[in-house]
Amino acid sequence: MSAIDKAKNKAEELIGKAKEAVGGASGNKDLKHEGQGDQAKGNVKQGGENVKDAASDTKDKLTGD
Repeated sequence: MSAIDKAKNKAEELIGKAKEAVGGASGNKDLKHEGQGDQAKGNVKQGGENVKDAASDTKDKLTGD
């Protein structure tokens, strides 16, 4: 995937961290949990991107591209 997709995933993770922090500081459990969910989604997406990159690298090595 592109660097833009990776940046979006990282941004989602960072926004989630901010929401979690604000929610925790203000006692807003819903916001805190929403932030944790956003972080999890960002992490899962980043993991998927890493798997795709590794598969592409392996394919390139096997085919000589």
